[in-house]
Amino acid sequence: MTQRIGIQRRVLLAAVLTASALALPGCARYYYGAAVSSDPVDLMASNHGAADALLLQVPLDPDTPVLVGTVVQLDRLNESSRLGRLVAEQLAGRLVQRGLRVTELRMRETLAMRPGQGELLLSRHAQEVARAQAAQAVLVGTYAVAPQAVYVSLKLVGAGNAVLAAHDYALPMDANVRGLLAGR
Repeated sequence: MTQRIGIQRRVLLAAVLTASALALPGCARYYYGAAVSSDPVDLMASNHGAADALLLQVPLDPDTPVLVGTVVQLDRLNESSRLGRLVAEQLAGRLVQRGLRVTELRMRETLAMRPGQGELLLSRHAQEVARAQAAQAVLVGTYAVAPQAVYVSLKLVGAGNAVLAAHDYALPMDANVRGLLAGR
């Protein structure tokens, strides 16, 4: 009888340990968040949609240029990444597709650029850069990295540093986004 109770306890203990082991991944997911997305993010569609959203907010003159600065890290406004530069390239490309003149900043010798960082335009400098380039607006943006997503904030800044349009969106974290963030 004592031996039978011992076997029942071992079976019960094994069942409890198995159930606990199966529950641990659920607890980890709750605590650490869901796993990084295995489905690739369509960066082009996300960035083109953001440009379209900005253009819906303000009428821009197709004959007057728009400048697009590199999207920079929120906590380090003088730094970017391959992701920030790619976002800016895709935004600029979409503005051109929508019929706007976009001045290519890399072709301008009068604008200071940092190697590997792109064209870093902060909103506090946007007015003087726009005036020097005879632009109607400057598209500036920041991004913040979180465990599950990269949050992007864009602004079209006009004369007097007035924000003409703004749009925020999130890029779910996947292997491509993580790789673009890691690259300088």
